[in-house]
Amino acid sequence: MVFQVIWFILWGVLWSVYFMLDGFVLGEGLLHYVLGKTDGERRVLINTIGPVWDGNEVWLLTAGGATFAAFPTTYALMFSYLYTALLLLLFALIIRGVSYEFRGKVENEGWKKGWDAAIFVGNFVPALLFGVAFGNIFAGLPMDAAGYHGSLLALLNPYGLLTGVLFVLLFAVHGSLYAAVKTRGDLSARAAGVAAKLWPVLLVVAVAFLAYTKFATHLYDNYLSSPVLLIIPVLAVAALLGIRLFAARGELLGAFAASCLTILLVVATGVAGLFPNLIPSSLDPAYSLTIFNSSSSAYTLKIMTVVAFIFVPIVIAYKIWVYRVFRAPVTVEEVLGDRQAY
Repeated sequence: MVFQVIWFILWGVLWSVYFMLDGFVLGEGLLHYVLGKTDGERRVLINTIGPVWDGNEVWLLTAGGATFAAFPTTYALMFSYLYTALLLLLFALIIRGVSYEFRGKVENEGWKKGWDAAIFVGNFVPALLFGVAFGNIFAGLPMDAAGYHGSLLALLNPYGLLTGVLFVLLFAVHGSLYAAVKTRGDLSARAAGVAAKLWPVLLVVAVAFLAYTKFATHLYDNYLSSPVLLIIPVLAVAALLGIRLFAARGELLGAFAASCLTILLVVATGVAGLFPNLIPSSLDPAYSLTIFNSSSSAYTLKIMTVVAFIFVPIVIAYKIWVYRVFRAPVTVEEVLGDRQAY
């Protein structure tokens, strides 16, 4: 039981870190047209995430791999029940990666416009689908002993779509703040302005999400039974308000740090509410997939825990080093003068 709980926590941490890191890439990409007004500015935006975006996706692979290794039954049934949705997500991520690499290969306006559109689609669709997926997991899927009784369109229910919009807005604010920190001049000011305009909308959607969650899910049950857990959503709200506070003071790095913390805590709020479920059943709790009825053997989890505690700190240290090396802002002049830029 101890190792199952440990891997549930690690599972939540991996997803939280992935959304924090890839969230600013998704957000900057879906705001590609809004932030970048010229070809030079769009190249700058791409180059702010160029050295790190593919490394950020390692956390997605790790989260998926951890699900497969620690909770194989959940992994198998999730990919069976949500096959079409996950394929759409995969195709969108492929389009995103290709668009970043191919956009600058040909000096042709039509070519670049086409890949600019692909950048938007390849970032907006995953941001929305991740939110829809987690919204449906929070609410529970219609499954029983006979299997899954839903469809792709059934996932696009009001609560799922609201969660999708929440994720899109979280990432949009996150991405615009990252762009504001990593650029200079008009582009940085424009990105900070977009973040300031989106923040009130994010606040309204976040309040609506918290209210709707009470009626659409059972996430609050854990918080009512263990009030100490309330520190997680309280800190999430404080971090969300901190974005506005730091931005108003012109402290963009502080605002971005608050945005990072907001995403971590929002995901942690949902994960803590799920425990011990991984995918609840909306038809009958007896058919829910939990950390107890879908986990690997205790021996497997024990070995995985030792490996994780050795290699995860190494990965974290590497990511810190990468971001330190590429910490300098990107300017239009540097990009236009560098043929190796995106």
